[in-house]
Amino acid sequence: MKKYKCIIFDLDGTMLDTEKMNMVPLQKLVKEELGQDIPYDDLLKYRDYAGKGTLELLGFENIEASYAKWVKYVNEYEEGAKLYDGFNEVIESLYKNGILCGICSSKMKEQYEIDFFKTGLQHYMRSVVLAEDTENHKPHPEPLLKAIEILNVEPKYSMYIGDTVSDYKATRNAGMDFALAVWGGADTTGIEADYYLNEPKDILKVLGV
Repeated sequence: MKKYKCIIFDLDGTMLDTEKMNMVPLQKLVKEELGQDIPYDDLLKYRDYAGKGTLELLGFENIEASYAKWVKYVNEYEEGAKLYDGFNEVIESLYKNGILCGICSSKMKEQYEIDFFKTGLQHYMRSVVLAEDTENHKPHPEPLLKAIEILNVEPKYSMYIGDTVSDYKATRNAGMDFALAVWGGADTTGIEADYYLNEPKDILKVLGV
């Protein structure tokens, strides 16, 4: 069995269930500012992109103002981010077995703190790379390479766990192994993962811990 020294996690759709809290407010924003009724399922493809990138693709003109409004709607949404079941046990087990944990996400720092700090798991994360930390974003490898550089671990001893094609491509571009969080992935087209995880505890089975 391959020995991994670190596991890097995506957040949305991987550690955190944030789909509805992001997409319902986006649907509302599109209706208000662009006058379009876009079906919920048609918006899911934008989960691959960083927030401001999504607004650019949708054709918003004042990206900063629209993004600020979207963030406001997200944080007012009654169903906030929830940690997927099993992650407390997974992260504690990795820590006990000396496997370094980190985060690589397109989330902005402020939103990361709102969504993730309430889980109490941030203290286990030895490396956190967010949207503001790199010039390039997934599927470019820069964020992942920065995450493992902080840990001083080579790509061949590193695994990234994510839920989108963008996560997969970034991992391959970085020369790392990829595990697909099946529980969060809406569309797996074009993904050839090294591991397919049906629930968070499958991470421990893959690692043999």
